[in-house]
Amino acid sequence: MTRASTSFLPPVAVDPASATPMYQQLSDWFRRAILDGHLRPGQAVPSTRHLAGELCISRIPVLSAYDQLLAEGYLETFAGSGTRVARAIPSMTPVVHRQRAADEGKPSPASRRISHRSVQLEAPEQTWLDSLGAFRVGLPALDRFPTSVWARLVSRHARASSVETMCYGDPVGHWPLREAVANYLGMSRSVRCDASQVLITTGSQQALQICAHVLLDAGDRVWMEDPGYPGAHQAFRTAGVQMVPVPVDGDGIDVEAGMRRARGARAAYISPSHQFPLGTTMSAARRMQLLAWAERDDAWIIEDDYDSEFRYGGKPVASLQGLDTARRVIYLGTFSKVMYPALRLGYMVVPKDLVPAFHAGRDAIDTFSSTLFQLAMTDFIRDGHFARHIRAMRGLYRERRVALIQAIERWPGDRLRIIGADAGMQLVGLLPEGTDDVALSREAATHGVSVRPLSQCYLESPGRAGLILGYGGVSPTQIDEGVRRLSQCRAFSV
Repeated sequence: MTRASTSFLPPVAVDPASATPMYQQLSDWFRRAILDGHLRPGQAVPSTRHLAGELCISRIPVLSAYDQLLAEGYLETFAGSGTRVARAIPSMTPVVHRQRAADEGKPSPASRRISHRSVQLEAPEQTWLDSLGAFRVGLPALDRFPTSVWARLVSRHARASSVETMCYGDPVGHWPLREAVANYLGMSRSVRCDASQVLITTGSQQALQICAHVLLDAGDRVWMEDPGYPGAHQAFRTAGVQMVPVPVDGDGIDVEAGMRRARGARAAYISPSHQFPLGTTMSAARRMQLLAWAERDDAWIIEDDYDSEFRYGGKPVASLQGLDTARRVIYLGTFSKVMYPALRLGYMVVPKDLVPAFHAGRDAIDTFSSTLFQLAMTDFIRDGHFARHIRAMRGLYRERRVALIQAIERWPGDRLRIIGADAGMQLVGLLPEGTDDVALSREAATHGVSVRPLSQCYLESPGRAGLILGYGGVSPTQIDEGVRRLSQCRAFSV
């Protein structure tokens, strides 16, 4: 460590062995000294030649540091009197001191107000997100993803990038991808649409936010499945809407209960093909009842079809949107469950007369999704890789579902009653009444097991206690070991 001391300057310390460049060490030191008040406004600093000589270093990094500080306004030069600390610094130092006090955990003298909305968005404790251990919800079989195929497609488009593809893209998405999605949805989900109605989003969470801001005003009432998807709760909170919890039974959302609680609601959010988290499928009668309500009351239906590709008791159930003759349904989907979560691509299908409004809403929230990934995704679908991957994963998840059910029967047994195991990549295990599923989830995390508490999916308290167990991203061996570790928790050992 080399030090230099002058009669008017605190000791300057630089470390020649540090990975930080010498000029940056110097500029950082002067910046701190000025903001901490150790160097006063107007105080002279050594010449670059003198300081370099005192520190026994080259003059070049000193020149670079002074140039940086002059550009940032910390130093200024005066004809005939050299370089001095800028005289405008005093107005800045109180801000810095307050910031440092906050960083050190000390109370700040100034108010630090944030919006009420941000407070409402604070999520409850989520220890199940702390690891990628067994049963992480929403995680597909990433080890079985055709990485080499995907990498080849991405590389091909990256190498062939043109000025057009590197510029800002269309807010509603790359047209060929929208065509591919429309064709896929028409064949596999009975969705009635053309490419002009498809919007590409940065995942289904963004699609929910767009729906909330385009369809609803602050204070509007929305039916929410209860229990339901916590991500939807957050999306609607950002729009300031009033969420009305509506119970779910074996036929899906209870429409009659919704009309009793909020007949004039502006919208209903549902996951009819595979209700999250309970796993029920909405019956045909309940679907007709919901559509009739929406048409009669001039309401919207937001259909979240997040993992309908994976059904094990027959063919995938047709979409609610395909039954809608009054154009009341907005259909949402995602590639996160079929591809991989970090891709951040989803889609939505909207009635034709709403396309301009949703175009504006999409543009305002995020401008557009990655053009490179949209190009690769288009080829992945058109070349048949997407359909092959879905078929392979459907068979794989069926095996893992069976493995999880058998492991639960072997270990916790009747203390974890399985429901919702006919589709998707997760199932629910109901716990005995009075069990604290949040505490159980927290304890399971200490054993390297990631289980989501069912009670946190409810808007109305108290919610039913249970665990949501994802099996898409774990092998049969990991499943068996994960259930064994889970069974060691206190809730199963009493």
